[in-house]
Amino acid sequence: MSTIVKVLKDAGEFDRADRFYKDWCDGRVVLDDLDLDSLSVTATNGSRLMPISFKHFLSTELFKTGGRNILNSSNKEIGPQKPHLTSTFNTLIDLYGKARRLKDAAEVFADMLKSGVAMDTITFNTMIFICGSHGNLLEAESLLNKTEEKGISPDTKTYNILLSLYANSGNTDAALSCYRRIRDVGLFPDDVTHRALLGALCSKNMVQAVETLIDEMEKSSVSVDEHSLPSIFEMYVNEGALDKANDMLQKFLMNGVPSSSICAAIMDAFAEKGHWLEAENVFYWERGVPGQRRDAIEYNVLIKACGKGKLYNKVVSLFRGMKNHGTWPDGCTYNSLIQMLSGADLVDQARDLMVEMQGMAFKPHCQTFSAVIACYARLSQLSDAVSVYQEMLRAGVKPNEVVYGSLINGFAEYEYGSLEEALRYFNIMEECGLSANLVVLTSLLKSYCKVGNLEGVKAIYERMQNLEGGLDLVACNSMISLFADLGLVSEAKMAFENLREKGWTDGISYVTMMFLYKDVGRIDEAIEIAEEMRLLGLLRDCVSCNKVLVCYATHGQLYECGELIHDMISKKLLPNDGTFKVLFTVLKKGGFPIEAVVQLEGKPYARQAAITALYALVGMHNLALKSVQTFIESEVDLTPMHIMWQSMHTVWLEKSTRP
Repeated sequence: MSTIVKVLKDAGEFDRADRFYKDWCDGRVVLDDLDLDSLSVTATNGSRLMPISFKHFLSTELFKTGGRNILNSSNKEIGPQKPHLTSTFNTLIDLYGKARRLKDAAEVFADMLKSGVAMDTITFNTMIFICGSHGNLLEAESLLNKTEEKGISPDTKTYNILLSLYANSGNTDAALSCYRRIRDVGLFPDDVTHRALLGALCSKNMVQAVETLIDEMEKSSVSVDEHSLPSIFEMYVNEGALDKANDMLQKFLMNGVPSSSICAAIMDAFAEKGHWLEAENVFYWERGVPGQRRDAIEYNVLIKACGKGKLYNKVVSLFRGMKNHGTWPDGCTYNSLIQMLSGADLVDQARDLMVEMQGMAFKPHCQTFSAVIACYARLSQLSDAVSVYQEMLRAGVKPNEVVYGSLINGFAEYEYGSLEEALRYFNIMEECGLSANLVVLTSLLKSYCKVGNLEGVKAIYERMQNLEGGLDLVACNSMISLFADLGLVSEAKMAFENLREKGWTDGISYVTMMFLYKDVGRIDEAIEIAEEMRLLGLLRDCVSCNKVLVCYATHGQLYECGELIHDMISKKLLPNDGTFKVLFTVLKKGGFPIEAVVQLEGKPYARQAAITALYALVGMHNLALKSVQTFIESEVDLTPMHIMWQSMHTVWLEKSTRP
């Protein structure tokens, strides 16, 4: 019985194993339904052999274990019975653990206790693992204590199981404590111990603890297992300790080059952070076996690393050189390269590679087609985007929301008046059972806005509000902007107020509303928004500041313009061309002669003179004098300053002669 249950368990047939066990307990041995001839046996070298008769396999297993052959008859009535061997109970506990039936495993364990069947280390190891892997770590710890009550000595595997459970739960302190306990009880850590603990410590970037553990291993003449290397390198890269990573490389290379998969994993640790040169150094390590080829996975990772560094010519050259070095690109190579080139807008090369890929009998992934379509859409080459979409359908690859979203956005963003095309792909998407997300609906909204279809805008907006999770900040800002473009003040205000109530508003929300109020002549409300932006600290860039300056200038609040310019300079937000365009307008409004402003615009250091003039114009005299002093001490051409002072003299003279 134990052998049959074990065979079924190892084959993943948990329900059949459970049914056979319970039938056996009831006194019935039913083999007629055990038609598992489709199972193939795995040889010791890992290869899959031809399927054999299940009954023949069981007979062989029973013969090897010296068991009694009960297979001559398909059904036997034996009478009620219970297992009495430790190994049988262990098999049953493992069966229910693998089937994620914790309650049944616990019942078998309890039956074992009641029956007085001797437990062994395997029994407790299995139960500890089952309990811990189901999240019951306290129960797993209590089982460890129970081993002492039963006079059973835990082995290294027992502590390895607990250590791995602690590591998987993120409790590195408990994992370290478990590691120390192995030596405290007179046992020795093995490769599994070191791999599990190094993995746990590296995942938390605990550099000092990792290095201490490696030192302990070296003192015991234990080498770091190559499977731990990727985690160690990832930790060093995350901490920016590339020198230590290189030292570890050199130390490990003294014992030989790791396997291809480990080399690829180490390269990937560098690649993820954009360290393509370090990844390349690993790629070109001298191999221990002369003429040993690099696997496709190593090329794939180096291509990824160089792609992150935007070295696209190098990437293509590397790809073309693969065959010359005896390594053929696989589907992953083509897919990643096409997606990378598409992301860089090198769409012609990406398209050529897609044709080549299909000629090699590789089918592009959905993400690959999507990347090429999105690239064509970004470049306004919509006919090519549609062509790739049709090619995708012919290849039998089902488009996803990203594909349809790219097409819809392409027609909405780049083709004026193409609402019909955007709607066509939107309808196809829904007919395919794909749900529209915020990105897709926002794109469709743009199309409705471009043709001035107010009813369509409102319908899409309502649909966006009904989505699970509602609108996000980007969608809400898009809606405010779209309402503003259509001049729908009340709708824009309602969307803005809803956003403000949620505490989601940002600089974009405020600037959009401020300009909407300004454009419709509601200057007071525009100024209120501008003041609120300053109070909330939302003026963090020149673009936002410039827009507020426009509002102040429109409303004639020149002093506030001077204050904002001073704030910008204090925060090291250096005024740009847009700032000075507004500033020269402000000077004209303040009475500066137009010809003087024109003269200033064409002179070196005119911008510094314009700022000084603004300070003087609005009465911020201390700042104006300080600016002039800085100008004089700089020993530069003072012509702009002369123009400024002459203009200021004219302004003051006009003001003094007014009745």
